[in-house]
Amino acid sequence: MMMSVAVNQEEGDEEAAARGENPSRTCKLPAGGVVLLVLVGLLAAAVITYKLSFDKIRTNQTIQTLKEENEALRKNISDERCVKKRPEWEKYRGSLYYFSTNKSSWNDSRRSCADLGSDLVKIDSREEQMFLEIRVRDLMENDREKFWIGLTDSVEEGKWFWVDGSPLNKSLSFWLPWEPDDMKAENPAGEDCGGMGKKGGADDLICWYDQFCDLHRRSICEKPTNLSTTELHFFSKSNYYHPL
Repeated sequence: MMMSVAVNQEEGDEEAAARGENPSRTCKLPAGGVVLLVLVGLLAAAVITYKLSFDKIRTNQTIQTLKEENEALRKNISDERCVKKRPEWEKYRGSLYYFSTNKSSWNDSRRSCADLGSDLVKIDSREEQMFLEIRVRDLMENDREKFWIGLTDSVEEGKWFWVDGSPLNKSLSFWLPWEPDDMKAENPAGEDCGGMGKKGGADDLICWYDQFCDLHRRSICEKPTNLSTTELHFFSKSNYYHPL
């Protein structure tokens, strides 16, 4: 019997050799092992897919960040070129100022500022008043060379407002001791527009005055530095002043 089994084994090996198989290496993988291999393959594919998706998202975020940084850089360069091309605009803190040497009425001065994408200056701090007072005194040829600022009481006498509609803070005002006096000797309409300037310098920055709005004076325009070079900026307008 054993000899018969051995003969059958030898015949089986010879048949396997004839088919090109190596009898010593032939084995059968259990079904559970096949399933495990499939699951491992699927898991590996899922990990690779997740990594690729994550890398794509991170790449898109990096590209968006680079675009934003590039846009900010382009804007800064554009603004700097604008200031360099227009040296008459002077920067102080968050604003640009234009000291106009053209003489015109208060309303016409506002129109001229609007044509430049700005408005008559609004003074928000003692430091800003100091900057303007020093610049104005240097530009004045004589004590009559005043400059219009964005201040008026044209709606109701004695109630002063800035060009953006905000009321004048009395604790942050720089009127000359006798101003505002609304003098009507030269014009019955009175003096409803504010200006500044004192040749030779002002004591404690006191150099504001009120005058007849149709007098021809120089003016100071102001606009924020964060405007694009092509944007035309108009400050918010209320009906407290005469419209442009």
